[in-house]
Amino acid sequence: MPNKKIKIGFICLGCDKNRVDLEDVISTLPKDLFEMVGDEKQAELILINTCAFLKTARDEAKSIIKEMGELKKTAKLKKLVVMGCLPQLEKEKVLKEFDFVDAILVPEDYKNAKNVICDLLNIKTDDKKSKNADENKGRSLTTPLHYAYLKIADGCNNRCAFCKIPFIKGPYKSRKIDDLVNETTALCEKGVREIILVAQDVTNFGFDTGEKLVDLLEKLSKIKKLVWIRLLYCYPDLVDDSLIQEIKNNPKIVHYIDMPLQHASDAVLSNMARKSRKKDIEELIVKLRREIPDIKIRSTFMVGFPSETEKDFKELCKFLKTYKLDNVGFFKYSREEDTKAYDMAEQVPEKIKDERLEKIQLLQEKIAKSNNKKLRGQTFKVVVDKVYQDGIYEARAYFSAPDVDFLIYFSSYRKINPGCFVDVTIEDFKDGVFIAQNEKNSTY
Repeated sequence: MPNKKIKIGFICLGCDKNRVDLEDVISTLPKDLFEMVGDEKQAELILINTCAFLKTARDEAKSIIKEMGELKKTAKLKKLVVMGCLPQLEKEKVLKEFDFVDAILVPEDYKNAKNVICDLLNIKTDDKKSKNADENKGRSLTTPLHYAYLKIADGCNNRCAFCKIPFIKGPYKSRKIDDLVNETTALCEKGVREIILVAQDVTNFGFDTGEKLVDLLEKLSKIKKLVWIRLLYCYPDLVDDSLIQEIKNNPKIVHYIDMPLQHASDAVLSNMARKSRKKDIEELIVKLRREIPDIKIRSTFMVGFPSETEKDFKELCKFLKTYKLDNVGFFKYSREEDTKAYDMAEQVPEKIKDERLEKIQLLQEKIAKSNNKKLRGQTFKVVVDKVYQDGIYEARAYFSAPDVDFLIYFSSYRKINPGCFVDVTIEDFKDGVFIAQNEKNSTY
């Protein structure tokens, strides 16, 4: 057995479903043999978890693989392991292009990752049976210790015309409710207070197992130490009355929903092979706001899809002006081989895509500023994510998911640890963040 722990670095690209996979792999490594480090230059082995959803993501992954490969010459790096969507999509290409990569891990390999990594580092079989290997119960979080992502399913059945995910991940596969409850319970014992449900399509959960999303939510909410449950990636056509009522009436589910709507023109939605139409989307937004008046809606939209006309684009802009969604992200259509949209006529020139992306982002900035200014003077329960010097705290209210939504900053002379919940009153919104005042004696 080694006299000192082997230092392992990790890089996670893409979505938070990828993050969960990486955390699962890391958790299989015996803690008395391995030590995670944040500086890749200090690592003896590096794990790179890749994304392959778009060409830009594949290019980024390949660039980072090359960059990390150089550390074999300039730093302490001995072994480089690549996992995730890129090798899942094109394993042989990755092995051929990057001959300095020592191992490839695709999802079916993850349970055996410990043995693969130990073999690479010449750790003997007896050493693999580390005395505390069985103590690694639950995931090794790469997030702050008070929140975690819960991947409830893998794969996708939607077959949107622009999306490569079904070719990479295969058909939708739900996890069992009991397994998810057990995993969440273990995470909460470690200090997690917020669970964020993720899947390619969260609302499709259970269709293949006979279970239901609302049943999962009810059981998760019974975990005493869990404070917040957050829903991401809910496809609008499956946000039904039972789910709306569960969000409305379950006090642990935050009044926040992420629905990737993609567009607001029926012509574009039809060409995208989306099931919802503009009227369906509008009626759903009205219903959500009627049933849950304080609900915050997040979405993503695509510009430049093949055949998108200027009229279609203006229709999308009008939709945003009318419904004033709270948190919105945008991306340009990327032409991906094997998808239905790849061979569609009337591909939109890159210049026009760029122009439309810039226009719609500026429009949404104005909408968000107007929405957020209206929150001045209101008091919200927030969770502290980071602590800075001089008593400055970074936090999120129920209306903000980590990494993608607007943050809240406040000051306090008393010490507040990350993961604590406190009340703050919004004073202003400027430069893309909320400025707030901490309410005294409000720690939960």
